[in-house]
Amino acid sequence: MRILLIAAVAVAAPLGACSTVAQAVKGPQLAPMGYPSLLVGQDQRVASLASVREPMPQPASSNSLWRSGARAFFIDQRAGRVGDILTVLISINDSAQTSNATSTERKSTNAAGLTNFFGLESTLGKFLPKSFNPASAINTNSDLAGSGTGTVNRQEQINLTIAVVVTQVLPNGNLVIQGRQEVKTNNDVRELTVAGIVRPEDITSSNTINHTQIAEARISYGGRGDVSNVQKTPAGTALLQHFMPF
Repeated sequence: MRILLIAAVAVAAPLGACSTVAQAVKGPQLAPMGYPSLLVGQDQRVASLASVREPMPQPASSNSLWRSGARAFFIDQRAGRVGDILTVLISINDSAQTSNATSTERKSTNAAGLTNFFGLESTLGKFLPKSFNPASAINTNSDLAGSGTGTVNRQEQINLTIAVVVTQVLPNGNLVIQGRQEVKTNNDVRELTVAGIVRPEDITSSNTINHTQIAEARISYGGRGDVSNVQKTPAGTALLQHFMPF
């Protein structure tokens, strides 16, 4: 088993090195465009569209302005079916500031002697050093002090807009949305990923929704490339800091 593990690592190491070398030479590449159903795994049951949404109206018959199954002259352009596109407005302006201080001090002094020990206190010197004094057999003195301070000052501000896709329709009519956006500037790729659950009632008439109205929101904004590589902690240093016991 150990030999197989070593062999697997030996085979995988050159492949990872090739990928790293290619990225260092050519720079980060954009991911291929695809359906965003695999961005965040979902365990929710998916309801059939027929049980949640009205069926699509049929084309108008000849010499008629009314289509069979249509309920209004105006069509709702808001997202509501699997595959529809919805615009998410992200405006995050969060700040947090905390300050804690702790100071503890403890002193204790204990003294004990053997003034009487079954009448044998005078004979203890035969078994103990001559300097032993039964009247002061035990004497302890301890002094403990501790202090700690902590300060957190965090401020985040993100203003972005992203188009996402409806990937699931839940039994109660809520929509599962997921989307990803990549922008490459020079030799650095910025990636924005959004996923969550929204209510159709919260979608505006312009087919937009705020990020604060997304339940189970998963918003990730990062990147890869030259700038990200410089800011990232090296793998060896990260492992050393994680497992260092001191």
